[in-house]
Amino acid sequence: MQTPTKVRLEGLGRRRFELDVTAGRVSSDGGGVLLREADRRLRLSERLASCFTDHRKPWLIDHTVAELVAQRMLGLALGYEDLNDHEELSKDPLLAALVGKTDPTGERRLQSCGQPLASASTLTRPMNRAHREHLRTGKAARCFADLRYRTLKTWTRARRVIGKAEHLDKGENPRFVVTSLPAHQFEKRYLYEELYCARGEMENRIKEQQRDLFGDRASSHTFRGNAIRSWFSMAAHLLIVTVRQIGLAGTELASAQAEKLRNKILKIGALVSVSVRRIYLRLSSGFPRKRLLVLALERLARPSG
Repeated sequence: MQTPTKVRLEGLGRRRFELDVTAGRVSSDGGGVLLREADRRLRLSERLASCFTDHRKPWLIDHTVAELVAQRMLGLALGYEDLNDHEELSKDPLLAALVGKTDPTGERRLQSCGQPLASASTLTRPMNRAHREHLRTGKAARCFADLRYRTLKTWTRARRVIGKAEHLDKGENPRFVVTSLPAHQFEKRYLYEELYCARGEMENRIKEQQRDLFGDRASSHTFRGNAIRSWFSMAAHLLIVTVRQIGLAGTELASAQAEKLRNKILKIGALVSVSVRRIYLRLSSGFPRKRLLVLALERLARPSG
């Protein structure tokens, strides 16, 4: 059954209101250029590809291992969890350009002409004082106390406890950390903010990879297949971290989770024009974060070191 390409909606006054899906080279992943620059900076897809041995016959190869790795990794970073998504993505000239295809339209392919990228089947192979301070300043306030505490029954001795009193706009946010680290070496604020919170930040990044970059997906029938899936998820996460730490440092998105970053600056509608001399990407003039995108691109394109 052929999929309809045009839908007529309820009109507006005398005007018809119609939608069709035949606009041609329009992409929803215009911000993916940030991921491309992050990959070029790290040489990540190239280095990851070197972990594989390619047993294919060279004269029959359309897609190098590095291109297959880049396609899967960029796809995950852009939110395409399933390999089946690549049945349509394989025809996307923008993703092909991000991967590094010199023929981003696939027009020069003898087989599968017009499909520059690998299909899904090809890809399958390889988180009190303070209250007063908050009221006085109107800002978040945080205070610390260094305590000795022992439970009535379960603890055999008194232990060091760091207490944090914090008041935010949404209310109180107290925390207590039990530690064996000595006070003369680890001051209370440092211990909480630099050591304990850093552990929490590590857990946030693990959750980010699992939730936003599909790191907990293990639907392959083999251990090796699931291990490779996990590798790609970690590589996609590294691209997101690079964009965040280098391209977006000091900006409103410097600490954004992967899903927020994807929605704010990666998933952007773009018109893609391909000619003999250039690949031309045009974004909407009304895109609210266009200056942020340009800034991030300039930073990522600078030579590292």
